[in-house]
Amino acid sequence: MVVVAILGIVAVIVLLPNVLRSRLNANDSIAQATLKTISNALESYTFVHTQYPNDTDLLLADAPPYLQTDFFDGQPHSGFVYTADTLTDYTYAITAAPFNVNQGTHSFTMSTGGVLKAN
Repeated sequence: MVVVAILGIVAVIVLLPNVLRSRLNANDSIAQATLKTISNALESYTFVHTQYPNDTDLLLADAPPYLQTDFFDGQPHSGFVYTADTLTDYTYAITAAPFNVNQGTHSFTMSTGGVLKAN
């Protein structure tokens, strides 16, 4: 019985870091996919309106909306907070930053034309 308990403790010590790292990687992947979704929404908006929106709320206001979720509400979404760093008629930069160090490994920025960069 003691041997089984010791093996259980060792297994937890060995496997726990891998489980936590998997969660961080999953959050990073979700953040990158969300940035791509936001970029697609911005590009679609531009196709219709001939310029980027000057406010992210405009992506939610059209019928049908370009985005179904307000990612810019200041709340974490899958461990990341999204901000529109630059949003002009002809350019944009959107950043996804981990809510805290336990939520993601990097922040990411998507800029005009769908260029993704890990910060």
